[in-house]
Parts: sequence; C-alpha cells; structure tokens
Amino acid sequence: MERRLSAASRRSAPSAIQKLSHLAQRVGAVNLAEGFPDFPAPANLKAAAAAAIAADLNQYRHVQGICDVLAETARRDHGLDVDPLTDFVICCGQSEAFAAAVFAIIDQGDEVLVFDPAYETYETCIELARGIPVYVPLDPPSWTLNEDKFLKSFTSRTKAVVLNSPHNPTGKVFSKEELLIIAQACQKMDCFAITDEVYEYITYDENKHISLASLPGMQERTIITSSLSKTYSVTGWRIGWACAPASIASAIRNIHVKLTDSAPTPFQEAALTALTSTPNFYSSLKKIEFVTNLINNAGVAAVPGRGFFHRNFDGESYHHRHVRFAFCKGDDTLMAAALRMRKLADSKGTWLTGSSRQEDQTSSA
Repeated sequence: MERRLSAASRRSAPSAIQKLSHLAQRVGAVNLAEGFPDFPAPANLKAAAAAAIAADLNQYRHVQGICDVLAETARRDHGLDVDPLTDFVICCGQSEAFAAAVFAIIDQGDEVLVFDPAYETYETCIELARGIPVYVPLDPPSWTLNEDKFLKSFTSRTKAVVLNSPHNPTGKVFSKEELLIIAQACQKMDCFAITDEVYEYITYDENKHISLASLPGMQERTIITSSLSKTYSVTGWRIGWACAPASIASAIRNIHVKLTDSAPTPFQEAALTALTSTPNFYSSLKKIEFVTNLINNAGVAAVPGRGFFHRNFDGESYHHRHVRFAFCKGDDTLMAAALRMRKLADSKGTWLTGSSRQEDQTSSA
C-alpha cells in the first residue's frame, strides 16, 4: 500500500534534526543539535501544571487569561493594539500555529517567500497547503537581507512572506532597516507576512527584537506566531499562539479546532503563570560527515547546515560550510561540549580545526 500514500507524505523527508538527536541519545553525545533547553523549567511553572492536574483541569479548555496577558505584552513591548477576545489563537506549540496560519491563507499555486537558510517546518507546511515555497538567500557571513534579490523574488502569485527573527539557524536579528524593506514590499504587493518570533527574548549584545507587525501598515496583514517553549524551557508542553486581526485569527482558530481542538489544558494554566513572570526572568537565556564524526568521535551533536539551506549562493556553496549548535543549554552542558571538542581537536590534530574552517560554525539561540 506504500504506493498509495499521498504525494505530500512522499515529499516529506525525515527530520535531520530529530535523526541526529536520536543518534546523540544512542551514543551518549552532548546534544547541541536540537533546539531544546536542557535546564529545568522554572519551579513555579511546574507547580502550576501539577496543581492544574490535581484540580482536574484535564479536559478541553481555552484559558482566556493567556490572551489577556499576551495582549498587554504586545501593547507594552511593540505598541500593538490587539483585542484579547478576538485576535489570539492558543495552539499546540508554534508549529501548529504556523501550520494553521499557512492553511488559513494559502491556496494551491500561491507562492510564499522564505528567507534561506530556513527552519525545516516552513517548507512542509507550505507544500501541504499546495503552495510553492520561494527561497530568498540571505547574504553570508552576517546573513544580511539583499534588497535586490528579495524584491526580484516577488511575482503576481506571491501571497505571503515568512519572517523568522531572531532567526533559526543563524541567530540573526533582522534590523529595523531590513524590516522596513520587507514591510514596504508586503504593502506594495498586498501580501501577508507570517512571523516566527519564538526566540524574541533570547537576543544578545545590543540586538533588539522588533516585531514586523509594529511597523506602519503591517499589523493588518501580519500573523505573529510564537510559543512558551524556548523562553521557559518547556518545549514538550506544546503551548503556542497566533496573533492576527480578528478576521484572520478567526480563520486560523477554525482550522486549529478541527486539527487539535485545544492545547493541553494543564499546561495552558501553567502558561498563565509563566507569562506573568517578572521582567527579570527574560534577562536571565551532510548529511555532512563533520556532524556524524563530531557525534561519534567527540560525543557532541550538532545539525548540518545544509538541512536549512534550499538554494546555492553565488560563487560557492555554503550548504557544506556551516553547522548549527543550539546553545539554549545550561553552562555545564556547553562546557562539556567545549571540552569534548577540544579533546578531539588535540587528539586528532587538524581533523576538527580543519573541518571547522570548512564548516563555519553557525550558532542559533
């Protein structure tokens, strides 16, 4: 019966990130491949989830308080005027929020611009909606937006632009100047923007996250997706959301309800506790042969860069020159990874350092 599987399922390859994480588990490698924090979730969140279960809050449920807090946060942090009663959809993680957003706006043959390299989920969601992902390469080594390439990627069939900032896998935070270019193009071409903002609180140096929806003329056409997962070290709880104007949010909500009905109730209750945390909490977070050798020989797992790239860059291919280390890990884990790689470099001579020059080590929050 395998031949009768859908074309979409045949196009969906296994996740390289999960395959490498499973390999890391089997050989006991330090896992910097998969972007999950390895430090404990805050104690008050765990207590809130346990209390909700003990109180028998275990059935389908919509916790409106989450939307109320998110609306206030959007006003405070981004100057967005959003209605908590109509403009939010609580989903099973950002992944479902993103998928439901794509299903709500994309028809067969619609083109969706995606900045390359890109997180693997985007392509699958777009193709399941029978849309066409169109990859716009960012310019290395700083992964800057090339305005000319971006604007030339638009056609009469362009329906949406996907913006992930802070960016996975590079860690890049799009500047206000770059966001203005994206905003102006979206308005000129009358298309949607879907943002993935799950790393919004994990930025470094002087980089500041700016939500695309906060720019003039963009709130009416932007769908923000985010989640609790990375910020609060609860990637397995699957609490995420979409925020959009009421008519768009309603379409996303209808799809969400048909897909999963509701996000896990006890974890929604705990999410309310998380989202009312003090501001201090936010300030405290080749298949490439190099990667498999790193796992097996050094006991450290990373993700090959080519799993995020979809187009070749001018001059030379960057697909084989980068690996992603997810550093949303505890200090002990990062120190262990560094020591293991240094030990391998010392014992193997030029193997690791030589490979590192070929595999410019892109990192992601």
